[in-house]
Amino acid sequence: MGRIRVLSDQVANQIAAGEVVDRPASVVKELLENALDAGATRIRVDVEAGGRKLIRIADDGHGMNRDDALLAFERHATSKLRTADDLLSIATLGFRGEALPSIASVARVSLQTATGEEAAGTRLEIAGGKIHHVEDAALPRGTTIAVADLFFNTPARRKFLRTESTELAHVTALVTHYALVHPEKHFELVSSSHTLVSAPPVARTAERIYQVFGKDTLAQLLPVASELPLERAGLPEPPPWKRDPDEPARDPGTLRLSGFFSKPELQKLNRNSIYIFVNKRLIRDRLLLHAITEAYRNVIPPTSFPVVLLFLEMPPEEVDVNVHPAKTEVRFRQQNLIHDFVRDSLRTALVKARPAAGFLAALDAAPAASPSLMPPSISPLPGSPEAEQVAGPAPDDPAAPPADSFQLTPRPIAPIPGKLPFDGRMPGAGFDSAAWAQTAAALLRGDPLSPSSSDDSAPTTADATARVEAEQAAANLNHLGSLRPLGQLRESFILATGDDGLWIIDQHVAHERVLFEKILRARQVERVQRQRLLMPLLVELKPWQMVVFARIAEELERNGFEVEPFGPQTLAVKAAPVGLEGAALERMLAEVIEQSGAATDEPRQNEDLTALRTRIAASIACHSAIKVNTPLDPARMEWLLLELAKTEHPTSCPHGRPIALLYSWKEIQRAFHRI
Repeated sequence: MGRIRVLSDQVANQIAAGEVVDRPASVVKELLENALDAGATRIRVDVEAGGRKLIRIADDGHGMNRDDALLAFERHATSKLRTADDLLSIATLGFRGEALPSIASVARVSLQTATGEEAAGTRLEIAGGKIHHVEDAALPRGTTIAVADLFFNTPARRKFLRTESTELAHVTALVTHYALVHPEKHFELVSSSHTLVSAPPVARTAERIYQVFGKDTLAQLLPVASELPLERAGLPEPPPWKRDPDEPARDPGTLRLSGFFSKPELQKLNRNSIYIFVNKRLIRDRLLLHAITEAYRNVIPPTSFPVVLLFLEMPPEEVDVNVHPAKTEVRFRQQNLIHDFVRDSLRTALVKARPAAGFLAALDAAPAASPSLMPPSISPLPGSPEAEQVAGPAPDDPAAPPADSFQLTPRPIAPIPGKLPFDGRMPGAGFDSAAWAQTAAALLRGDPLSPSSSDDSAPTTADATARVEAEQAAANLNHLGSLRPLGQLRESFILATGDDGLWIIDQHVAHERVLFEKILRARQVERVQRQRLLMPLLVELKPWQMVVFARIAEELERNGFEVEPFGPQTLAVKAAPVGLEGAALERMLAEVIEQSGAATDEPRQNEDLTALRTRIAASIACHSAIKVNTPLDPARMEWLLLELAKTEHPTSCPHGRPIALLYSWKEIQRAFHRI
């Protein structure tokens, strides 16, 4: 008898379940995406024991008839695809037809669904992949699916689950993500009769952020919006023999980017506060993460990461989502175009916004690990293993959230008086039109939903969002040139006054930013100024440093250096950029060589050359800039402020430190109890 055997359907489904379902949050993701594909406008998620005991999701989508309900639990049965050509332009979140049979093979599942067009709906019960009961039932339009006893028949998989609080944190993060990308829909997450997320529909994403996270979080984010017609990208047209002469010319579509990005003062120690949606699909993608990092290059420290929420929209045929069983990874047809579009859009928005760091906010702006989306009511005890996981799991930890997850803490939401405005397919969740009208009126007035709600926790309105955005626009560095210097603080910081309040400018990093951008502009047009030394400066290096120098020597020469080997481990510096001399010149060379030592391959890509150029320019600027403890006369201070106002990024030095802090007029009034 041969060794190769065909696996049974049950084993095949459990293997598929291992690819699609690895924790309760995976089940929630698949079922949430099904509800969104079904056109649901209200979705409620109930979980018990972190999702181990029960996950119930109810929606008001188009539902299924009896035949479709039975067929939905067959492998590779889907309503999303018809032919292989449909794989080239997938516009739905789900399409594989593996989620429901995979979940049903490792749990006890009950399904209630109705289309609203037939006399009766369908109630279905499945356990371990086998149908146990099917019957007609009187049900409203939509679908309610309950998943109980997850992994009941695969104990090995069940023991790998984390604690209830950790699993619930992942579910909360997931529901919050999809609530952000679909502000026009109603989302609700309930655990053990506690409402963790309650997000009624709003008009804009900014209002959703304000609604879920509060105005303090929104005040630290800036909007970005950009688009690029794809015909400008040089898309190839089909050959004439494949083109129908009667068919109109194909519109290649448009790339659109929208979302929010953080001010430079808001920094994180990891990428857990970056999350990206492509065609409203939550994804992980190294290409886009690199583009975001490049946009913030020389604006924040290289070891820190911003908070970014991006929505990227493109024609479905431009992105392949069929590269990962869980549909969390994608592949772009024009990778370089997408990368440069995201990078340049964010960079342009940063240049335009030029956000100023508030004096008080900057005191707490040190990079920190992103807090978890763990609801406050179920936070683990300090020092426990769960607390360590929440504080910042290791990158290789299976319990770690996706690399693109937006790790902010939702505000505790006070319960809405009366019944929730839902459609009544779940116990205790009946629709109360009077309560909904009362709630809607409160939203329109901007009132809190309960007496215990503070002003910060009140749901957003368009007026509240506009007020926050107006405050953001006021706090920028566009008025640096009009500031009036008052003097110096310890001959290191310039004090200046303006219409916004009192400004404190670090003279060293301000001059560093001015020199940095000047050097980059000169390098771009090959007009770097250099000065010859009276006597060559001899610099001793280690053997490995000589290897690094040989790799970057050409770029050093283009930045104003004239350096040549003088023995096996010695360099002779005969010329250097203007402003560098003596010990500062020697320290600058050692610094660049040290930083470049991490790169073991010869830089050949544009990204590597750009990083080397900016690294050299930043080091030259740092060692040439005005030092601290240097007295400046009023004319010199005015000149520095005017030059700083001309730079693209007056917010921070090339190494990420803030340049100017604003002690706003409102903060001054508040400090003196004037308001």
